[in-house]
Amino acid sequence: MPLNEKLALLVADFEVIPDPQERLAALLDRAKRQPPLPEDQRTDAHRVRGCVSVVWLAGELRDGRCHFRCAADSPVVRGLLALLCEFFGDTAPAEIAVSDLDPLAALGVVANLSPTRRNGLASARAAILEFARTRAATSS
Repeated sequence: MPLNEKLALLVADFEVIPDPQERLAALLDRAKRQPPLPEDQRTDAHRVRGCVSVVWLAGELRDGRCHFRCAADSPVVRGLLALLCEFFGDTAPAEIAVSDLDPLAALGVVANLSPTRRNGLASARAAILEFARTRAATSS
């Protein structure tokens, strides 16, 4: 499914929750269903710089599509990262590489975060885009 369609479905799922704090709580609940990042992938190579929390983001290319997993020492950050991983996951690298979509902003949860959390999540999103750009460049 193209990212713009994924975003439309995601927004539709969450627009029934008008309160930003309740929306954030629903995102965190959803993230609990994501499988944890294995300990052997919690390395410096997967560390996302620019986050106040300790954050790991691991990407892999399977069958021509990107897949992402994450971990963070903060439950809120982990929940938001899990949403980014889920949103950009199972998508071709070329589509992610040119995307300017931000599901966290579209859901209105970014506005209620501290500037340091917003910067950290922007760093994680940038890491996802960089992973995809690198894979898109090598596959073309």
